[in-house]
Amino acid sequence: MAVRAAVLPALGAPPEIAEIDLPEPGPGQVRIRLAAVGVCHSDLSLSDGTMRVPLPAVLGHEGAGTVLAVGEGVTHVAPGAGVVLNWAPSCGSCPACARGEVWLCANALNGAGQVYARTTDGTDLHPGLNVAAFAEETVVPEGCVLPAPDGVPLAEAALLGCAVLTGYGAVHHAARVRPGETVAVFGVGGVGLAALQAARIAGAGRIVAVDVSPEKEELARRAGATDYVLASDTTAREIRGLTDRQGVDVAVECVGRAVTIRAAWESTRRGGRTVVVGIGGKEEQVTFNALELFHWGRTLSGCVYGNCDPARDLPVLADHVRAGRLDLGLLVTERITLDGIPGAFANMRAGRGARALVTF
Repeated sequence: MAVRAAVLPALGAPPEIAEIDLPEPGPGQVRIRLAAVGVCHSDLSLSDGTMRVPLPAVLGHEGAGTVLAVGEGVTHVAPGAGVVLNWAPSCGSCPACARGEVWLCANALNGAGQVYARTTDGTDLHPGLNVAAFAEETVVPEGCVLPAPDGVPLAEAALLGCAVLTGYGAVHHAARVRPGETVAVFGVGGVGLAALQAARIAGAGRIVAVDVSPEKEELARRAGATDYVLASDTTAREIRGLTDRQGVDVAVECVGRAVTIRAAWESTRRGGRTVVVGIGGKEEQVTFNALELFHWGRTLSGCVYGNCDPARDLPVLADHVRAGRLDLGLLVTERITLDGIPGAFANMRAGRGARALVTF
């Protein structure tokens, strides 16, 4: 059956809106009609080769929709059910899964190497990060779907599948922010806005948002920031000045640049924690000298998918949404159609990355 999708033909190329031939679901597969999908900076990282996936591909991984059909053996969802896409399904059997670290599953992205559809001229297509959500419909393995939470519109629930899980998990699971602690969040994009709200939910005392854009201050404060710092060469000094020259307890870096990671680390107090969420390229080299590592006693850690177990954490996030503690609307600055995806990618490449939500 032909459906419209945004196809990435090659590295660095803009996505192209085209019709693709999408098969019916086979054993263990689910066909979904998308309600919405977020345009995430990770999609740009895939398109420019920072993270490698087989091409051509249909990207898009932060989505939600309605089940249209299921293949043989699928029992946990049925046609008509609302679902949230899980782009990194854990296998349950690798060493990471055995340790309970499902966000580090060695086999989570195996599906990206499969052929899931074809262009109308017969060219094989791969499903970017497993789920190929930049399309009217998609077919995914059953492990890639989670029941949509009650009381959360599907268009908003799409954001739970990546940006919110990542930002919330960075604060609650990776940094383990405690009530009264001070937090700095570097980068006020979708993940950063989720992290700011998560810090507020965790009971952080002072929450400092850092970004290059002065226009984002109002949005950051609505998300929970008590202070706003424009990124510069003196960012770390300014943050220490806001915290009695001590530095914050926790810094969450959501940009993925060497200079930002270094500034986040320098912004934390002696013994503080810095969590790196942003996806940077191999050319972004961060350096430290041995003496400062010893003297400052800080912890620097990476964070994959918010160190989350989506099946466990999605219901928790839904509770926060229903209670009004988590505002998903703050993460969306632009609503577009499928045809707007090439333009959204162009904006991200030019540094004008509005947080776009594609609705169908």
